[in-house]
Formats: sequence, structure tokens, C-alpha cells
Amino acid sequence: MKLKDIIKVLDAEVLCGEHLLEREVETGFGCDLMSEMLAFANSHTLLITSLTNEHVIHTAEIMDAVGVVFVGGKRPAKEIIRKAELNNIPLLSTPFLMFKCCGLLFVNGLKGCMRDATQ
Repeated sequence: MKLKDIIKVLDAEVLCGEHLLEREVETGFGCDLMSEMLAFANSHTLLITSLTNEHVIHTAEIMDAVGVVFVGGKRPAKEIIRKAELNNIPLLSTPFLMFKCCGLLFVNGLKGCMRDATQ
């Protein structure tokens, strides 16, 4: 699934990164705890969150995330969007809440991140 497909599934608005919508999305991770994202999410995953602070962009950057979806129609401040633009991190906003967002992506073929079986 590509980011452009995610937009259709989630009825999402592109906040930045229009030129990156051909990126392939293999996994998604929905969470509001940045420490859990860093601990359990794969690199090149789509982050799904209701948080709109700078920590989300920093976490996405560290993880080499394919993009970030803000749920509940939330939109980060312009400075946050600008930071994402500078780091080539596409940002999307969907009107759906976390549960519905993750469910829609799952039924449309997006896999969730999995912990290592040895953990």
C-alpha cells in the first residue's frame, strides 16, 4: 500500500509531503507513547497518533518512519509541519479516531508491527 492509498482509505488531508505520496507503506503503528513507538515499531512504518507535538516528528525522524497520520482531525502547529517538511516526513490528518483508523488500515491490508518472537 502506498501513502496515496492511505489517504483514500482514511479520507485524509495531506499537511505536507505531497511529493512523497508514492512511498510504500508496509506496516502501521498506532500509539500515543513515543517510548513505545521507539521500542516496538519497525523503521519505515506509518505512525498513527493523536499527539501533535514536536516529539512526534523527532520520533518519526529517528525511526525513519514513512509518514505520520494525526487522528481525530488534529493538526500540528505550523512550526511542527515545517520541521516535518524539512525532514521529508509526510504528515496526514484524518477525521477518524485511532481505533477506526487502525481498523480501516488493517482491513485494507496494512500489517501491524510485530515484536520479535524472542521477546
